[in-house]
Amino acid sequence: MFVAGYKIFNKALKRVQDDAQVRMRVGYPITGYGQESRNRAARQRIPNRIWHDEEGVEHVEVNFYIRGPHGAGKVFAEMFNDQADKQWKYTYLIVQIQAPSQAQLILESYLPSYNAAN
Repeated sequence: MFVAGYKIFNKALKRVQDDAQVRMRVGYPITGYGQESRNRAARQRIPNRIWHDEEGVEHVEVNFYIRGPHGAGKVFAEMFNDQADKQWKYTYLIVQIQAPSQAQLILESYLPSYNAAN
């Protein structure tokens, strides 16, 4: 995974760890890992996809698992490098809690601003 992929994974994991809804459902501390496996290398490999859209904006998508003392889930995140302020911003950050009870939490959702002058 490229540096951007690890950066996005770390930002998404931190955001998930800091979220009160997630902490309430799975407990704390929350760990993040790549795949459900006994193989350490598989757990450390974070599935990701890096691409540029038609306007040349870099996007990074990561999917990973989380586990806390009371439950577990899966995280789906996409971020893009905003060319206006050179900051990484979420397109979406979704946590699917799988245990103890199923739930889907949308922590971030980006809606681009509409400029009527264009």
